[in-house]
Amino acid sequence: MIKRLFDWLKQPLGLIAVGIGFLAVFSVAAYGLSTTQKAPEQPIQFPHKTHIAFGIQCLYCHPGAAKGPAAGIPSQAKCWACHQQIAKTETSELLAPLKEAVESGTPIQWVPVAQVPDFVHFNHRAHIAAGKNCEECHGDMSKVTIAENPQVFNMGFCLNCHIKSAGEDQAKLNKLADCGTCHY
Repeated sequence: MIKRLFDWLKQPLGLIAVGIGFLAVFSVAAYGLSTTQKAPEQPIQFPHKTHIAFGIQCLYCHPGAAKGPAAGIPSQAKCWACHQQIAKTETSELLAPLKEAVESGTPIQWVPVAQVPDFVHFNHRAHIAAGKNCEECHGDMSKVTIAENPQVFNMGFCLNCHIKSAGEDQAKLNKLADCGTCHY
């Protein structure tokens, strides 16, 4: 029976069936990858470009990046400390969810944008200490309203940066390109 199946697969119709099957599997995988790279819907359409235009630095709102693995999201109290002093807050549709959350005491449920798989241990602090700027991975936030990944975060993206950062220093390259640097 298996021999008959292989004989059929060698025929033109069988080859077409295999090709269609391959394309179907490839399409599903490509679609799955593309959905993981889309910016998720957020409870507040946070305008990064507006805040950057006022000169607010990334680490002011995301201080965790300088201290540990996660950049973190500012507390509602931190946002409200500035926005309660702005008259426009009372009438802004964009700020209504913030005001409502502060008044009701319910936390805003932000959806993480840049995530890595569980088997990858990314640490913002190490990258900040190495002199990397947020824009190198997250893109120019002064041009976007809602945070989104400017490129696909994958091992190739990170490894290319590690190799480039090492330059001609072989010892540094060995450390930065070692699997255990990110997978521990």
